[in-house]
Amino acid sequence: MLTEKTIEKLRVLAEAAKYDVSCSSSGTVRKGQQGMVGSTVGGVGICHSFADDGRCISLLKVMLTNHCKYDCAYCINGRSNDIPRATLSVSELEEIVMEFYRRNYIEGLFLSSGVVRSPDYTMERLTAIVRDLRTVHRFNGYIHLKSIPGASRELLNEAGRWADRMSVNIEIPREESLRLLAPEKDHQSVFQPMQLIQQGVLENKEDRRKYRHAPRFVPAGQSTQMIVGATAETDRDILRMSSALYQQPTMRRVYYSGYVSVNTYDARLPVLKQPPLVRENRLYQADWLMRFYHFAVDEIVDDAHAHLDLDVDPKLAWALRHPEYFPVDINRDDYERILRVPGIGTKSAWLIVNSRRFSRVTSYHLKKMGVVMKKAKYFITCGELTSSFSQPLVGVNELRPERLRPLLVSKSQQRRAAAEQQLSLEFED
Repeated sequence: MLTEKTIEKLRVLAEAAKYDVSCSSSGTVRKGQQGMVGSTVGGVGICHSFADDGRCISLLKVMLTNHCKYDCAYCINGRSNDIPRATLSVSELEEIVMEFYRRNYIEGLFLSSGVVRSPDYTMERLTAIVRDLRTVHRFNGYIHLKSIPGASRELLNEAGRWADRMSVNIEIPREESLRLLAPEKDHQSVFQPMQLIQQGVLENKEDRRKYRHAPRFVPAGQSTQMIVGATAETDRDILRMSSALYQQPTMRRVYYSGYVSVNTYDARLPVLKQPPLVRENRLYQADWLMRFYHFAVDEIVDDAHAHLDLDVDPKLAWALRHPEYFPVDINRDDYERILRVPGIGTKSAWLIVNSRRFSRVTSYHLKKMGVVMKKAKYFITCGELTSSFSQPLVGVNELRPERLRPLLVSKSQQRRAAAEQQLSLEFED
């Protein structure tokens, strides 16, 4: 039975955990088993996302403690901050998870913690929780566990046996900036556990080839998070780091968190009236291009364009910079070339390539396939006039990119981007 004291601790620690965004779809299938409690249904993740059938999937996102020995400038839980503090015992957190599951509040757990005493001490407590949930309480739902930088290999290996996904947050992409805002941390303490987890996953794959029933190790891989806007890093710096991480076989997602001004007294940090949400969104779009649209990072950002365009999405920005690539012939060009057209997604491109084997694809068909013709019509040819447009399709090369750009940017987009580009500093009298 949960007591009032435990519930109050939970309120404090759930509030402290909200700034960590590095959790989402599990990417793993843990089927229901006799004698076990819960499952990861259909391989769909837990972090307040939606299944294919529209079902909302939820998890308990909480910290074991928000006490921390470190004093990172960008973190609300730094030791010098005067905030409510709380710590749950191992048994209390296990009881909360099971009670919430039985009441159908949650289907999984995202567990992190501040660092107390030492990384090994903290990691040992986190490992004990996930081990007890699996072995004592027979909990079979999704568990995402935050690894503690600096923890020993033995503890990481133990935790990896019970967790579905593990993550270590990079926070700041350049080490000199990390040392400025978090002098007690360095990139080595982050990359080392990443490498140990990756090694464990690869070794486990070999074991499972030999032994069918070998226990799985972090089956949903790793994720990480970077803070956007707390330091002077460009979007090029951030995306190059992401691109390098995606070369690792176990890295599933890199998350981008717009900096929230939680420590306004610290002169090392910018004072923003609102988080850079448009920039954060553009980084996610660029990340999507690298992962699913076959774009190289240097095509999205380069020396001349170190920051993403806030007015238009990265794919459209690339198209406007490379009019020589267009027009793309919908009925003749290959899948990779069609995928570069603004307004055409992976599903639409696949439908186009498969449909044109049976008949000629027209702009009418493209709209039925979900293509955003408002954008795509300037970058494609279909070889026909359509009832939707009174004139032939005029492309980017006829209009020129500088004339086409205003036609594709709405007034509201311009206002949002302009508001974010203006750095607002507040000074006390």
